[in-house]
Amino acid sequence: MHYEYKTQGTCSTGIEFDIDGGIISNVQFTGGCNGNLKAIGRLVEGMTADEINAKLAGNICGFKKTSCADQLAKAVMQAKEQA
Repeated sequence: MHYEYKTQGTCSTGIEFDIDGGIISNVQFTGGCNGNLKAIGRLVEGMTADEINAKLAGNICGFKKTSCADQLAKAVMQAKEQA
């Protein structure tokens, strides 16, 4: 299943990825810090939503209460619930 998530409180405006059998792949961010977000996408390739959530949930950026990584954790858990 292809999933699209609109981020909140980050420089990136959206996240897209595929979820199949609980496994996340093809993560792409819209906007934000291009190099860092490509790296995050590659690092989480093939991980489960639970693994991504355990590693990235609660990560903050500067004085913000969230980050692109934290938003990815929220997105994959939401996708898991809908899959």
